[in-house]
Amino acid sequence: MTPVDGPPVLVTGATGRVGRSVVDLLTDAGVPVRVLVRRSESAATLPTNIEVVTGDLTVPESLDAALHAVSTVFLVWTAPPQTAAAVVDRLAAHAQRVVYLSAPHRTPHPFFRQPNPMAALHAEIERLIADSGLDSTIIRPGMFASNALFWWAAAIRANRPVRWPYRAAETAPIDDRDVAAVVARTLYEDGHAGGDYVLTGSESLSQAEQVDIIGDVLGRPIAFEELPPDEFRRETPEAARPAVDMLLTAWNAAMGQPAYVTSTVADILGTPPRTFRQWATDHATAFTEDPHPTN
Repeated sequence: MTPVDGPPVLVTGATGRVGRSVVDLLTDAGVPVRVLVRRSESAATLPTNIEVVTGDLTVPESLDAALHAVSTVFLVWTAPPQTAAAVVDRLAAHAQRVVYLSAPHRTPHPFFRQPNPMAALHAEIERLIADSGLDSTIIRPGMFASNALFWWAAAIRANRPVRWPYRAAETAPIDDRDVAAVVARTLYEDGHAGGDYVLTGSESLSQAEQVDIIGDVLGRPIAFEELPPDEFRRETPEAARPAVDMLLTAWNAAMGQPAYVTSTVADILGTPPRTFRQWATDHATAFTEDPHPTN
């Protein structure tokens, strides 16, 4: 790939499930990349042909070195909200454009319209960006397909039923790789300033249907036992209760209607998003092999 002339793109959240793929896609496209990490050792798995700079979103003045001679920033907010205003001010003092990984909290579908602290934080950061004078592109992924790994893989590996609430609640899971591909394209391709993109998969699937698809891919049926919401909440660790309450409210609001589906991935990339079955096929070993073997 022919290198792209110009200043580096600063990527935050570069070791996360979207940011890591964004780094690879940008380097594959020949785009100079600089990544912001809190600790230098966390960059050990990143490509060697990128620039790594340490800094911390909770310490806005620590970002100046990472922002030097940068024009575009991919912002993934991974910190408490207290320093958001100061960080956006810092971005505006150095960069011209920010691509912000947000959420579909403005989307006219009940699943996404339930009030919660994360939606409020995203809305506030978007407001700060709009007021700062930065050109912006807002990326709003819906439910990630990879949530299935965090939610169901342990039970499936152990040949246990998936015990979960709201079996009939429908979402349109999107592959993390498709989100990353849209982000990367908006970072190096002209014409996306001012863009506000809601990203979903192409099909509305109930949670039980998603588990069935994983079973089809693995070649064995997986039982789905529906849990009452209160029982599910009681079985959740205390630290995860806010996220669980948010999901329970959203799933309840989504009952009885199909998921919100957009064509945005295909519109931007020219190819449709991966299906949930494609995602499950590509990640099948995660449902069969121990991710932390002792040997």
